[in-house]
Order: sequence, then structure tokens, then C-alpha cells
Amino acid sequence: MPINFFAPFARHKSDGKRRRNNSLAVRLFLSATAWTVIILIITGIVLSSLYRNTVERSFDRRLGVYLRTLVADLAAPEEANEKFPQSIGEPLFELPLSGWYWQVTRLDPGRTDVRSSRSLWDGGLPRLQDLGIQAGSDGSRAGYVNGPTDQRLRLVERTIDLGDEGHYVVAVAGDAAEITGEIRSFEQALIVTFGILAAVLLLTTMFQVRFGLAPLNRITDSLAAIRAGKTERLAGDFPEEIAPLARETNALIDANKEIVERARTHVGNLAHALKTPLSVMVNEANARPGDALAGKVLEQAEIMRDQVARHLQRARLAARVTVVGSVTEVEPVVTALARTMEKIHRDCGIAIEVQAQPGLRFRGERPDLEEMIGNLVDNACKWAASRVEIAVAPEQIGDQAGLRMTVDDDGHGLSAEERDQVAKRGQRLDESTPGSGLGLSIVVELASLYGGGLTLGEAPLGGLRAELTLPAA
Repeated sequence: MPINFFAPFARHKSDGKRRRNNSLAVRLFLSATAWTVIILIITGIVLSSLYRNTVERSFDRRLGVYLRTLVADLAAPEEANEKFPQSIGEPLFELPLSGWYWQVTRLDPGRTDVRSSRSLWDGGLPRLQDLGIQAGSDGSRAGYVNGPTDQRLRLVERTIDLGDEGHYVVAVAGDAAEITGEIRSFEQALIVTFGILAAVLLLTTMFQVRFGLAPLNRITDSLAAIRAGKTERLAGDFPEEIAPLARETNALIDANKEIVERARTHVGNLAHALKTPLSVMVNEANARPGDALAGKVLEQAEIMRDQVARHLQRARLAARVTVVGSVTEVEPVVTALARTMEKIHRDCGIAIEVQAQPGLRFRGERPDLEEMIGNLVDNACKWAASRVEIAVAPEQIGDQAGLRMTVDDDGHGLSAEERDQVAKRGQRLDESTPGSGLGLSIVVELASLYGGGLTLGEAPLGGLRAELTLPAA
């Protein structure tokens, strides 16, 4: 079965989206982005929690100062205690429902007494002990409660035992909105800072990915240049992680060329080795014209010669199309062939017209292009009345760039059944015309090996149109 060497390259564009989804650069960038976002979020949560604890401790220390002032006034002599409290130093405790409150509750049986700040008005503060909050190492408790008008408060309380003077619970509360405001301001600044930091880190990651993968891009460009025939090897200095890949690729290219050259040599040797014995058999058979055995030998020898020629030709063509990086300019080849065919068929008065866009290039070797075009033009000249037209234009073959070459003649043309027949090896419709019948079949096989094809149809000139499609560089 013919091998389409260009199939991997034909998938180059069709797999573009899949390769982007499977890109190493995208993987590195997305993984770095994911880890950056995760780390920044965790760091932000930790910093916000630490800052919240710091703000709460600072607020609790402030409340603790007022609480100790109340305890000091409560422990003052009885005469002074009648003016309780002496001075707490905060006007907010005098403003009704200001959010700053204090409350002293006597717990002695039968002597229940509650004293509170003016700001508390007719309300009261809940006890943290009743809410299940445990006391700290200094015996005080701290927590959040709802005060008058369901205002959120931060409350600190302590139980005081003054012996015969009584057993008290002293509580001081402040507006928790101050804590919330401080934390909110810090979190907003944290979000802005981390947002800028994330953008800088992502830009840095993008630069690192591009810089780190630049050698791989150079290898990709070099391989594209090899396929286009601009160079034969991967050249340049590569990092030590990439250098083995470049060396192995160059070694693979060298091995490919060596295999091709060895195949060509073997094909030539085999052709010469078989040519002489077959010639001897044919000559011996021709020397006995009346011998039935000689006639049979001659018949089979011709079949052997045809089969050997066929398989040697296939091996030679398959070896040639596996050469990487061969590129041929089309217009000079077609023009030269047209001049040559006009000279060959000068006696028939055939005029050959060429329409080929300059700059078109065939992804393959020049001898193969000459053989394919030459066979088609020669066949057209044999059957044309007076005119042959050759046109070459770019055309898409699947997902890769290609060439469309048409050869038209003004002969009598062929029917659909005849067109199917002449494309087969050795099939000829007119035995009076010189030829072996192998020309079109060789074109079909060679075009197939290159990933192209040959179709026959009706030409606008009235004769046969041969349309050849081949990969372009």
C-alpha cells in the first residue's frame, strides 16, 4: 500500500486547536497561575485572621483599662464608693446608646445591685459566663454580644471578690463597628495589594515560560525549515536539556538519508542483476521462432520483465519520496518540459501553452516532478490534434497547501470507461501508438506516494484533461 509521507504534516493545521489545548506553555502558565492564586488566597486569609486578632486584642486592652478603673473605684473606701465611679475618662459612657457601656452587678444573695453607665439607659448587658465563654488566664472573659437596639458589641467582663464588701461582676463593652471598620479597611488594602502582586507574578510567569521554552520554539522553526527545504539539519546551540533532542533529530535525519541512498543502491544493483539473465532468456527464445517452449519462455520472460520493472519502479519512487526537506520550483520545470516536448513532437506540429504562477513550489524531488509532468505532457502530445495546454495553480489538499496541475489536449478524448482503463498499468487503447502503457500508472503511483492524486476528465479543448494534485511547500 502506498505510504503518504506527508500525512503527519497534513495534520499540522487541523490539530492546531488540539495542540493549543495540549500546549506545554499553557500547562506551565495555568499551573503557575493556579498555585499563585491559591497561595495568595491562603496568605490573604491568614493575614486577615492575624490582623483581626491583633485589632481585637488592642480593643480588648482599651476595654481592660476602663474595666480596671471601675474595679479600682469599686474597691475604694466606702465613703468614696458612694460616688462610684470616680472617673472613667470616656465621655461616650455618658451619651445614651452610644455603643460604649459599663455595668457592675453585685452577686451576693439578698443584696443584688446593678450599677451601669448613663449610656446604657434602661438596658442591660448580657453575661459572657451565661453564654458559655470561658475565662482567660487572668480571669477575664471577652466576646461579642448584642447590646441595646441589637447593636454589635465587644464585651470584656471580670468577676471581682471583695470579701465582706461583696462579690461583683464588672463588664465594659464597646462598639464592635470600630473593629469591623478596621478589618474591612485592611482587607480592602490587602485585596488591592495582592491584586497588583498577582498581576506582576503572572506577567513574570509568562515571561519565564516564554523565555524557558524559547529553545523549543527554535527547534519547531528549524523543523519547519527542514520540511520546507531551507535547511538540512537542526543548527545552533541548545540548552543541555534540549541538546540531546537536537542531536537525536539530526542523527535521525542522517539515518533517513543513508537508508534512502542504500535503497537506491540496492534498487540499481537488483535492476542490473536481473537485466542480463532476462535478456539472455529473451534472446534464446527469439532464436527459436517455431518452438512452442521458446514461445512460452518468451511470454513469461516479458511478464517477468514487466513485473520486475514495476516493483523496482515502486521501490525507487518510495525511496525518493521519503527524503525530508526536498523542494522544487514548479514553473521552471514545466517550462523546460514544454520546450522539450515541442521539439520531440515537432513533426506533429503540436503547440504547447504554459500557464504557471511563479513562486509555486512542489514538496518533493525534481526528478519525480519531471517524470509525472513529462508523462502527462507526452501522453497529451501523442493524442492531441494541434494544441496542448498546461496550467499550474495553488490548491488546498485537505488541510495542507497543494498544487493543481492540469494538462489539456484537443484530441478526440476518452469515454469514462476508457479513462478508467488507461490508468491501469500496461493498459493501452491503441497498440499502433508507441509506448508501454506504464506512463499514467507510474504517475498515479508516484502522486499517491506524495499524498496527491491523478484524475482524468474532459478538457475544454475537446480532448482529455489530466489533473494532478501534489503537496506544495
